[in-house]
Amino acid sequence: MVPSGSGKTTLLNIAGLLERPNNGEVWVNGKNVSKLPESHRTIFRRKNIGFVFQVHRLLPNSMRRKYCDPQMINGLIRSAAEKRAIQLLNMVNLENRKLHRPGQLSGGEQQRISIARALSNAPTVLLADEPTGNLDPATAADVFAYLKQIIYATNTAALIVTHNMKLAANMDEMLEMRNGTIVKVMG
Repeated sequence: MVPSGSGKTTLLNIAGLLERPNNGEVWVNGKNVSKLPESHRTIFRRKNIGFVFQVHRLLPNSMRRKYCDPQMINGLIRSAAEKRAIQLLNMVNLENRKLHRPGQLSGGEQQRISIARALSNAPTVLLADEPTGNLDPATAADVFAYLKQIIYATNTAALIVTHNMKLAANMDEMLEMRNGTIVKVMG
C-alpha cells in the first residue's frame, strides 16, 4: 500500500531496472543486477521481468500476435510462441477473443490482456502498477483474482502497487511505504 506521491513509480522503476537506485542494490534470483550495464539490463529485463501498467498500452494488433512477437524476439520459434500465447489467453479466460483488437475489448478484458502480456516471457518477477486502478469495483476484484491465480500458477514473484486495501488484504504480504521506507504490514 502506497499513498499517492510517495515514490511507488520510482520503486517499481528501480525494481524493474528502468532506473538505477541512488542507494542500495537490486537483487533478483540471488544476482545483484543494480550495476549491470544498460545493454545487459535490457536483456535481463526482457527475460526476467514482466510489467503490468495501470494504462494498458496495448498495440492495435490482435491479442495473439501481442504475445507471439515478444517471445520470438527472445528466441522462441513461432509455433511455440503461439502455443504459449493461447495458454496465456486461457489463463485470463480470453482465448475466445484471441483475434480481437484492444478497441473491441472491455476495460477489464484489456487489463487481463495486459497481465497475460506481462507473463508472455515467463518472467521470474512481475511488477504491477495499480493494475485495477481504472476499473469498477466488481471488475477490479475479478482482475485481481486472475492476477493472484496466475502468480500462484506460474510461481512468479510479484510486487503489486495498489491503493485498494480490500484487494491488498488478499495477498500473502502487504507492505506500506512510509517516509521512503518500506514497512511490512501483514504476512
